[in-house]
Amino acid sequence: MNDTERLNKEYRSRVNRTLDYIEAHLDKAMTLEELAAIANFSKFHFGRIFYSIVGETPYQFLLRIRIEKAAQLLLTEKHASIKEIAYRCGFSDISVFSRHFSHYFSESPSHFRKARVEQSNMYQQERNIGQGESNNTQVCDKPVMYLCPQHKTIKWRTNMKTNKSVEVRDLPKMTLAYIRHIGPYKGDALLFERLWGKLCTWAGAKDLLQQPDLKSLVIYHDDPKVTLEDKLRMSVCITVPEDTKVDGEFGKMELEAAKYVIARFEIDAAGFMDAWDWVYGHWFPSSGYQPDDKPCFELYPCEPQNGIFLVDICVPVKPM
Repeated sequence: MNDTERLNKEYRSRVNRTLDYIEAHLDKAMTLEELAAIANFSKFHFGRIFYSIVGETPYQFLLRIRIEKAAQLLLTEKHASIKEIAYRCGFSDISVFSRHFSHYFSESPSHFRKARVEQSNMYQQERNIGQGESNNTQVCDKPVMYLCPQHKTIKWRTNMKTNKSVEVRDLPKMTLAYIRHIGPYKGDALLFERLWGKLCTWAGAKDLLQQPDLKSLVIYHDDPKVTLEDKLRMSVCITVPEDTKVDGEFGKMELEAAKYVIARFEIDAAGFMDAWDWVYGHWFPSSGYQPDDKPCFELYPCEPQNGIFLVDICVPVKPM
């Protein structure tokens, strides 16, 4: 690696630290000086460096992430008020929030929530009608709850062919080393292959692939239904010891302990979207839970075989 490549990766690593910091502190006021210090750049040059890598100024990125997070919460936390959501996303003035939100989505927060809920209800009604009409040829994939005495936990039984199990349980805190991609990723198998190859080459040289409880996962930081494709953030990760040193384009972050629904699927590359849609469209409405405001991810218990993936879709949950 020449000096130019090394410096480019170091710059990306520092900017990634800033992105992680922003995402973890959306409810707090932030200054340019504070963000520059996180990246260890002079405040006089940080803005230009950030823009050259992310394609937005720090202010534009922070504002967009706050608005998109608010949009997600408007859809997933239906009992929370718009004012409460605005404060949680770093807006101290509801009128300022409404103005920015309306400019970004071309509709007010209240209309955005109402319209999307109506769309969701209509979509569910159409699915129910379709299932009713095909009752003789298809088996309903609505999950059925049962108590698992062995593990003293609640699980769900489904008739969806690709779904192997569903349960809610606590996952411990994980320290992750990652390589990040910003931009489109849906259906791009070569992109994922390239990112995994880079991460595993880096980790192998540091003997990080020999850990007894190694986990590999992909974190999705943005909602594809809210964020534009070219702004989507995705991190390919492995678990590492807390004292692991990272460098260049490889970053490190903490995934806090939380309660998750873990839905296991056996699918090919084309089945991921249907699996995610099933979790949100079928499991959540009948579960008694709602998504919590933390990252969701895919966890891979083993390597794919002949193009078939065994994957755990993990979404943080909290009671309704």
